[in-house]
Amino acid sequence: MLDVCLLGTGGMMPLPRRWLTSMMCRYNGKTILVDCGEGTQIAIKQKGWPVKPIDVICITHFHADHISGLPGLLLAMANADRKEPITMIGPRGLEKVVKSLMIITPSVPFDIEFIEIENDKQTFEFEDFRIKSFAVDHGMLCYGYTVEIDRAGKFDADEAEALGIPMQEWGVLQSGENVVFAGETYTPDMVMGPERKGLKVTYATDTRPTDSIVEAATDADLFICEGMYGEDDRDDKAEEYKHMTFSEAAEIAKKAQPKEMWLTHYSPLLLRPKDFIEKVQEVFPNARYGSDGMEKNLKFSE
Repeated sequence: MLDVCLLGTGGMMPLPRRWLTSMMCRYNGKTILVDCGEGTQIAIKQKGWPVKPIDVICITHFHADHISGLPGLLLAMANADRKEPITMIGPRGLEKVVKSLMIITPSVPFDIEFIEIENDKQTFEFEDFRIKSFAVDHGMLCYGYTVEIDRAGKFDADEAEALGIPMQEWGVLQSGENVVFAGETYTPDMVMGPERKGLKVTYATDTRPTDSIVEAATDADLFICEGMYGEDDRDDKAEEYKHMTFSEAAEIAKKAQPKEMWLTHYSPLLLRPKDFIEKVQEVFPNARYGSDGMEKNLKFSE
């Protein structure tokens, strides 16, 4: 099961009932945070999720509403007695920007491994998941992210028994390793079926519509996309400031066909995003307007 939570859905500045845009995913004891604007640590605490076990932080770009919450969050992790290193992924210049922000915090008792994205598309492999970055169009270096979790094929117990593999070795084969028994070598492909559909979440914000977003979000279980403006007369503003309208997000979802789309990163002037969701659903029916603390538990399909 992959837990996904929109910690905040605001753009530019936090509002009394809306934190700045941030997303958190949890899977198999690992936690991934995407963006960390002002107030993110408060949003995490309001959700009731701990800050200590965050393993990876992905930053889309260096505008304050996406990164200014880092010093407070890192200090909160330190106060939670975190000692394990943390990985941080983001555009070129990430290490310099983060270290500049951390001047206002005492030294933290854990290492930060900085990974600066080098290409328009890049994949980062971790033990239980992978993260794919993709360039978007915001007038400055900015990336979206996809979190993918693979699912192995079904284990064939009858075949394992027929081959004479001891039951205590079945788990080894299921984990992808070979087994040597009675002078014979058994490989996972002997007892594992073809890979099954995994899980996929795509997150894109602060951007104009791009083909890279469509490609990244294709067949996603959940697509989280910016909708800075809901009103029909904001197309010029969206183009000028390199953002998207609800309608433009809907067209991306129509092309990518994710199972579900959530809108986020609202303008401070957009106080009631639900007033504009009906038009989005006319284009892409399985669209929802995001709200702070909104959560979904994604499960593997049988």
